[in-house]
Amino acid sequence: MGLGTMSWGARTSANDALAMLKAFHWKGGTLIDTASAYGFGEVESMIGRFLSTSIRRDEVVLSTKSGFVLRGDQRVIDNSRTTLLADLEGSLRRLRTDRVDLWQVHAWGDTPLDETLAAADEAVARGMARHVGVSNFVGWQAAQAHTWQRALRRTPVVSVQAEYSLLARRAELELLPCVIDLGMGFFPWSGLGRGVLTGKYTDSIPRDSRGDDPRMAWFVDQYLDEGSRRIVQAVVTAADGLGLSPAQVAWIWVRDAPGVTAPLIGPRDLDQLAPLLAVDEIQLPEPIISALDDVSGGPNQSRALDAR
Repeated sequence: MGLGTMSWGARTSANDALAMLKAFHWKGGTLIDTASAYGFGEVESMIGRFLSTSIRRDEVVLSTKSGFVLRGDQRVIDNSRTTLLADLEGSLRRLRTDRVDLWQVHAWGDTPLDETLAAADEAVARGMARHVGVSNFVGWQAAQAHTWQRALRRTPVVSVQAEYSLLARRAELELLPCVIDLGMGFFPWSGLGRGVLTGKYTDSIPRDSRGDDPRMAWFVDQYLDEGSRRIVQAVVTAADGLGLSPAQVAWIWVRDAPGVTAPLIGPRDLDQLAPLLAVDEIQLPEPIISALDDVSGGPNQSRALDAR
């Protein structure tokens, strides 16, 4: 499991964030994932304070992303070498560290790929990052970045981060086969279907949820259609039969899916995080996995690749 931090500062107070980080760390969690764009840098500053006062920096795997920057009042993708390295330097200052363990290009952009990856080479050479990865790349983009660096014997692109859940299985079409075949790490985000797979949207939109927030409703709306409801109902039925919550069932499914290294969870508070920490040793029965695969799009073809 990786602890995602996108909601920190906006929907999660500093006290709640610290409580989650401590519980996550106590349970053995190490991966903290953030980005310079989260809260316009405030989330990284929050993490930097926590790592200076509450948890030792060398006890966590620290991951951040660069490339989303402000131009006036617009957030744009700028993957130029100068912007990426300046973005990373700002991240290091806010995180109060001299290097991150994984530095990721936040999204595919218009900058020539060679220039973007040259920034990755320089970041590693200067000791600002130990490893580099990409985020929100589709399969051909991730494959191009990985093979470009390998062909030129430059800094390897070791990982990909993308959305993946029972409600978003697009990654299985080409991204997961790419990841498995090239031996890259895969860090899914929104493994709970942007919160919809918890079952809380079954009858209505709960007050104070993302779906109830005018700024975030778009993030949830696309998963409130009839097809998504059928998938959620299947998760609820499986949860009832297993004595688990729908969130736990959906989480275990994505955690144990082929090619997954560590899914990223972005809970708002400890009440949301604790049930997921509690299923560390639980696996879903194969008939349940098959049934959930079938209702959400069909058999997972990556299982054969992963078995290799």
